[in-house]
Amino acid sequence: MPRLSRPPHPAPLPTLIALALCAWGQAWAQQAEEGVPLRGSRTLSTAPKSGAKPALAISAAKLDAQADQQAEAQGDVELRYGELLLNADRLHYRVADDFARAEGHVRISQNGNVFTGPLLQMYVSRFEGEFLTPNFFLKATGGAGKAQVVKFQDSEHLSATDASYSSCPAVENEEPAWQITAKQLRMDLAANEGQAEGAVLRFLGVPLLAAPSLSFPLSSARKSGWLPPNIFLDNRSGLELGVPYYWNIAPQRDATFTPFVMSKRGVGLDSEFRYLEPGHAGRVNVDLLPGDRVFGQSRWSVKLNNDGHFGDWRYRLKSERVSDDDYWKDLSRRVESQTPRLMATDLTLKRQKELSWGVIDTYARLQRWQTLQGTDALAQFNSPYQRSPQLGVRVTTAADEAVLDSFRPWGRKARLEGSLELEYNRFDLPGSALAGQAPGGQRVHALGHVAAPLGGEAWWFIPRLSFNAAAYDLDRAGSDGRTRMHRVIPTFSIDHGWVFERDTRLFGRDMRQSLEPRVLYVNTPFRDQVNLPNFDSEKKDLNFDSIYTDNEFSGVDRVSDLHAISVGATSRWVSAAQGEEILRLGAVQRFLFRDQFVTPDGQPVTQRFSDLLLSAAAHLDEKWWADSTLEFNPETNRSVRSVVRARYSPGPFKTVSVAYRLARGQSEQVELAWQWPLYGQPIQQRGADSKSCGGAWYSAGRVQYSMRDRRLTDSVAGFEYDAGCWVLRFGLERLSTGRAETNTRMMLQLELVGLSQLGSNALKVLKDNVPGYRRLSSDRSPSSDFLP
Repeated sequence: MPRLSRPPHPAPLPTLIALALCAWGQAWAQQAEEGVPLRGSRTLSTAPKSGAKPALAISAAKLDAQADQQAEAQGDVELRYGELLLNADRLHYRVADDFARAEGHVRISQNGNVFTGPLLQMYVSRFEGEFLTPNFFLKATGGAGKAQVVKFQDSEHLSATDASYSSCPAVENEEPAWQITAKQLRMDLAANEGQAEGAVLRFLGVPLLAAPSLSFPLSSARKSGWLPPNIFLDNRSGLELGVPYYWNIAPQRDATFTPFVMSKRGVGLDSEFRYLEPGHAGRVNVDLLPGDRVFGQSRWSVKLNNDGHFGDWRYRLKSERVSDDDYWKDLSRRVESQTPRLMATDLTLKRQKELSWGVIDTYARLQRWQTLQGTDALAQFNSPYQRSPQLGVRVTTAADEAVLDSFRPWGRKARLEGSLELEYNRFDLPGSALAGQAPGGQRVHALGHVAAPLGGEAWWFIPRLSFNAAAYDLDRAGSDGRTRMHRVIPTFSIDHGWVFERDTRLFGRDMRQSLEPRVLYVNTPFRDQVNLPNFDSEKKDLNFDSIYTDNEFSGVDRVSDLHAISVGATSRWVSAAQGEEILRLGAVQRFLFRDQFVTPDGQPVTQRFSDLLLSAAAHLDEKWWADSTLEFNPETNRSVRSVVRARYSPGPFKTVSVAYRLARGQSEQVELAWQWPLYGQPIQQRGADSKSCGGAWYSAGRVQYSMRDRRLTDSVAGFEYDAGCWVLRFGLERLSTGRAETNTRMMLQLELVGLSQLGSNALKVLKDNVPGYRRLSSDRSPSSDFLP
């Protein structure tokens, strides 16, 4: 039966205590059953036979033993049983009933987990007994704790009385900065279940969370229970507090319910249901805010993410819907769409059949949109067309390695390859579309090509003949009075390139330098497309990839009338020792043999030479990275667009990056991002014997400034305090939601290293926004970067 992975939430609070107390006992019992050989012994150097118990060996400064009866040991006592190592000042062992009593500086170690205390009594092979006032250390989390009594009922059941756990270093006569205490803990290893009574989490002596009784998993397996609370604060909703409850319904199903309260808006509920069935998987999110006091009515959002298959057919459903146009502003944390004002519902169904000569793809699609227009007329936008439905079939012949695009058939014989796509679309507009948009219609199109790739080990030559044919049936007559129209546009192209390499030296280092010239010739005749509808075509962004394509438009409805040649070259310097690219330089430009009439703005292009594209990237030193791209207009002698970026990272948790972006006539922006120590000695630089929990201050953030609008745009800035056993993060995040509107969030997160993260998810915000950011506790905590 399929199982869901562990949910993205921290474990309930007593779990780490249980892990610390039971991991050692569980490993001991496992090794006793498996019979692992002792290390460093001449007489016990081979593993016992399957099913046999491991041998027991005792050594000490003074040892009195009676065969098959008992043994008395004093001074530097050492007992080995399988992988168990026991040290003590004194040991009494009875052979008949396998009973051991150890006194004075008792220490037990097992797979890096260590227990120490004054007195241990145990039936060794049965793993039954008790340890008085032990301290323990858990290797997996780096945390430690203590208990009044630890009782072992057998290899799968144990309990602890008055137990505590913390990852802070122990300092004599001082309480740790944070710790969890529990009056009673009971663990059932076989059932992966624990019970805690009177569990309390304290931070700097202040109780943060408490529960009279809790059940919890003893490993990374899932278990129902309450999770640490979520805390958020922003200028639109005020203070928000949510407490998630995780429900482990079945191995293949689970759900999380998070009741929350917003100080400005009221009470609501977030919910998530996940399933993983044979052939099907998915997630459903429903967020409810009944009676929003600020907005004046109820708010909601629904998200569906599901995929699977029925026989040879695969399906995928992805949908997101919200209650109103302002939802993305007021409750942006609950919006997943990368375009928050455009919500999609997309259902696809496809089948792929592989044959000896190629592949046949059959597909169907239904696509709907919800556009969040708002009341600001200047901020409204044209809606994309919906597909209701899209039906198609695509046939592709098998090539030697791949199909045409970027294909380099080194060492292959010449052969014809091609493809044919036939597709029907019904286009219409959502109800939220602007009144002035052209109505929809139907389109049938055919796309095809045939090519004969040639090549060698360092070159390729690909002649290609293609066509784009489409027929339309419109809901309303166009400007020329027609409702039906069609066109066929052929294209011929030749793609040719070389790769030259040589050994050289750069800045005293051995390098492999390449020179990669490339030429693309395209000839597409002019076909008047002014009166044809445009349902899905947009101009491609001019870059090093798009300039080597035969059409300047994406989609089907527009085909540029190009008779041009694109010529460019790239040179790379790669370290011969590490294989790392140290330097890259590139340039490319297109030359038109005739005027171009099919353009995005409808204005003919008479300029023979296109804008010149230049690029450079350098990593000449381990501390420095830099890259830039430039689009230069040769007629005006001015840059049209440019991006320049540099990053300096001299060491761990030290990074500063700057960026400048210009799109002439549209935007001009500068950006500064950083993570840097401010004050105090970093935890990573302290000695292993340091007992201090004092910390160091760091700052991290990203600030964007629009030089055109003379204001800050999306930015985040925060501070972090790393005390070793805990990390505090706080800061502000500013998001633009309109020309004069912003949403400002306050971030506050407390990470208890080795346990959990409480509060808002400041860690994820910093990782998503700061290039090169590293979590301060990454070397001390196994927890995820994205909790809670």
